Amino acid sequence: MPLQVFGCQLTVIGVLGVACLQVIAVCIWRLLTLIRRGTVFSDASFRYVDGVIGAIATGAVLMLSVAVVARFANHSTPGDEVAPGIVGLICGLSLVIGGVALVVYVLRALLAQAVALDSEAKHLQSELDEVI
Repeated sequence: MPLQVFGCQLTVIGVLGVACLQVIAVCIWRLLTLIRRGTVFSDASFRYVDGVIGAIATGAVLMLSVAVVARFANHSTPGDEVAPGIVGLICGLSLVIGGVALVVYVLRALLAQAVALDSEAKHLQSELDEVI
């Protein structure tokens, strides 16, 4: 394949990567709005956390696709090869980004527990108010 095709592929991957960053920014902005309103411990926050997880996971896949494009660029044009170590580093970076997605997933599980505890506390408070 000519080098121009790889440049086009990298451009598409870059545009999709920027779109992922924008999704993350919007979701975090909406979560901060929920925090300011005091309603972050509600079911509405899960939609935004899931958006962040999906965007980060998509970013990891996009980073892996950069490594695949770089690997196949090695055999297209003599003298324009990408070092195998660079491809390995890009794969490692993809694993790190995937790990960040897993950490956010764990934080989502903690948010689910906090939402359950918050609703239970509200229920117990209403029962206590009835007794008093």
